[in-house]
Amino acid sequence: MEEEVQQYRVELRDIDSGSKVNEKFRTDEAIESVFTEQKSFLYLYAEDDNIVLMEPNTFSQMEVSKDLFGKTAAYLKEDMKVTLHLCDGKPTSASVPKQVTCTVVEAQVPVKGSTATPQYKRVTLENGLTVLAPPFILAGDSIVIDTTDDSYITRA
Repeated sequence: MEEEVQQYRVELRDIDSGSKVNEKFRTDEAIESVFTEQKSFLYLYAEDDNIVLMEPNTFSQMEVSKDLFGKTAAYLKEDMKVTLHLCDGKPTSASVPKQVTCTVVEAQVPVKGSTATPQYKRVTLENGLTVLAPPFILAGDSIVIDTTDDSYITRA
């Protein structure tokens, strides 16, 4: 009887083109490692589909695609510290801080005594995103948001 070979399924991304492909590898198969570098930059501004970042020690500027940030690009604010992942000097991905402070621009006024259990309501943030927040949050309040899942953490 033939022994079943264990395999891993992985999603790989071509660093040069950005295209993704799904592959299967046996557990005993050798895979070449790619080494990446993490660097901190300051967000300066957005221009069309690109973002201009500044390296804080050398003040050199770098223009990268907004796509590197994915959905978290909505949280970018002037002078925000962001992390860029580089492979051979080329940016491969980027991230914003895990927690950011945002201002609520639109929120429903809570109705007293409407329910005995705590209910969350939708609020709109200054960046246009809508998140769920406790009923005591009003327009003009600053709140802390978890950027990984767009969830409310606390008042700022």
